[in-house]
Amino acid sequence: MTEKAPIRTLLCFAMQPAFFDLPFDKIGPVWKATQTLMAEVAKIPGTTVLGTLDDDQTQVGTSPSFPPTWYIMADFPDREAVIAACNLLRTIQTDDQNHRLWKYMRVEARMGRALEIPQL
Repeated sequence: MTEKAPIRTLLCFAMQPAFFDLPFDKIGPVWKATQTLMAEVAKIPGTTVLGTLDDDQTQVGTSPSFPPTWYIMADFPDREAVIAACNLLRTIQTDDQNHRLWKYMRVEARMGRALEIPQL
């Protein structure tokens, strides 16, 4: 029996206006929740995080459309694992007012297969 190939996935995170509306001294809890998100994605069984990218130095402000602000590229074992990663925005609490991470960012998952670089 052949082993199922992982699903190469780019999780694209776009910051929402609510994040930029926060006073500077209130951003810390959202950053801590974001760190929790990254750690929880890495803990999804069968998932391998391949890398991250944050273009916050060259993109300033909200991301109403393309391009998002930051990314996680990972190999997930199946579509359900990708859904679980996206669902973290609905479940991770950001503050004592019961706000969730999805108030401050959105996620879009681009799923495909690894493209092998040929040895020429």
